[in-house]
Amino acid sequence: MHGPRQNWMQSGAPWIWLTAGAVSVSLLIVFGLLGLIIWNGLGHFWPAPVAAFASDRGATQVLGQITGEETVPRHILTDAGEPVPEGMMLVRRYLVKSGNRELQGADFAWYVEPAMGPISFPADAVVLEREDWGNFYGYLVAIKEQGVTLAADAALWPELTARLARRHELRDRVRSIERDAIGAINYALEQLRLDRRTLELAGNAGAAELEAITVRERALEQRYATQAAELATLRQELARDALVIRTAAGAEVELPLTKIVRAYRPNAMGLFAKLGHYAGKVHEFILDDPREANTEGGIFPAIFGTVLLVIVMSIFVTPLGIIAAVYLREYARQNLLTRLVRIAVNNLAGVPSIVYGVFGLGFFVYFLGGSIDQLFYAERLPIPTFGTPGMLWSSLTLALLTVPVVIVATEEGLTRVPRAIREGSLALGATQAETLLRTVLPMATPAMITGLILAVARAAGEVAPLMMVGVVKLAPALPLDGNPPFLHLDRKFMHLGFHIYDVGFQSPNVEAARPLVYATALLLVLVIVTLNLAAIALRQRLRKAYSAADT
Repeated sequence: MHGPRQNWMQSGAPWIWLTAGAVSVSLLIVFGLLGLIIWNGLGHFWPAPVAAFASDRGATQVLGQITGEETVPRHILTDAGEPVPEGMMLVRRYLVKSGNRELQGADFAWYVEPAMGPISFPADAVVLEREDWGNFYGYLVAIKEQGVTLAADAALWPELTARLARRHELRDRVRSIERDAIGAINYALEQLRLDRRTLELAGNAGAAELEAITVRERALEQRYATQAAELATLRQELARDALVIRTAAGAEVELPLTKIVRAYRPNAMGLFAKLGHYAGKVHEFILDDPREANTEGGIFPAIFGTVLLVIVMSIFVTPLGIIAAVYLREYARQNLLTRLVRIAVNNLAGVPSIVYGVFGLGFFVYFLGGSIDQLFYAERLPIPTFGTPGMLWSSLTLALLTVPVVIVATEEGLTRVPRAIREGSLALGATQAETLLRTVLPMATPAMITGLILAVARAAGEVAPLMMVGVVKLAPALPLDGNPPFLHLDRKFMHLGFHIYDVGFQSPNVEAARPLVYATALLLVLVIVTLNLAAIALRQRLRKAYSAADT
């Protein structure tokens, strides 16, 4: 006679509860991790209030934003030489971003609560975001125009806002000339230099051809001189204005307006002003270029490089993986050799990604790329074109890394197609190729798309192989631009995964980089989640379409 406990065990209920518990714990971990990333990443863009207080018993005046706080045991501070009153076992301290790096030597500093005076939040405290040297904190004293000091009155802040708008407009014009006009001229001059070198190497450099190249070079140089003159004028206009800022210690510092990206007074901002500031910072983060060793500004080149890498990789891996799977399932004899090939494919999926990076560097970059340079780009040597890491070799390396996923998923989709459908198609007079193209492959499309998206999701997060075959800390130009042939697969690029590694572990300013690590990680997670959701939706749509066709 079985007891209630034994009957309950044999019913399988414990395993159901165990599975449900494991799923619940996994979901808690995932959502907890996402919550941590969202809180630390998105909170960075909110304009924190600027605190003013005296430290070291009034000897030092501090102005900055409190970015963190913690409670530490007394002995940790005393061991570091910090004076702590007797009787305090736990001491609270605050991490303050006080900026003014050229004056203080560091952006961040810890202040212990016993040595701090009362904290206030002055409404006229100004935060200046700069192109370099980080933030500057102080009080606006005056604006100078060509060395002449303007009156410091209540209209000073609106005047600064208007001059900053003018600065942004001029800066956009300068960047447009530098990147578009002058960049296109330099690109054309380089192409003419290569044309001249090609004629010299071929030994048929006639006087007419060389003269034509010279004429075109002179025309481009004239255009360059015109653009350079306009650029010099704009830069002179940019250098017209300057700000006079008083620090918390009372010193007055003059800052050129051309180096200031944004100015705001967080203590005087209302809710809607803060929301507008937040939206502007998020817009800058997504669409602007990085600055200040990647610890400020945006990450658009990294987003662009990641998306383009995934697209080019998909173009390579999709036909390669599908053709291999079709051959193994539909044409190859199912014998020992075929089983060994499948085992090899499955094992390739478990090879560490850095091994693919070493293979890509040795075979694609040095061997294949060097050979291409010798055959087709001899005029550019010794400067390599494809014999150096770039977008093309990174895409091929990731294609080799992810092709086992596409092969396995496609084979599983082909296996799920009933044999009766194949036989019915052949019985109606269709050839094996027609059966495959018109019947089998369409029904296996959901599985192929699933394999491709899994490959894309993995490739989007890979970093180790890319460090060897193309990714860089800061790319001078995007792989896609307006210069023929428009898509430059030989160029190096930025990547979200590598950007996270670089900012998190290679940044000289760890505290400033930490929020950007979370924000970039959140963006990378959103990209991968979006790809997976799109795959699920597309797969479900195809399944419904073919199930309706079957009925």
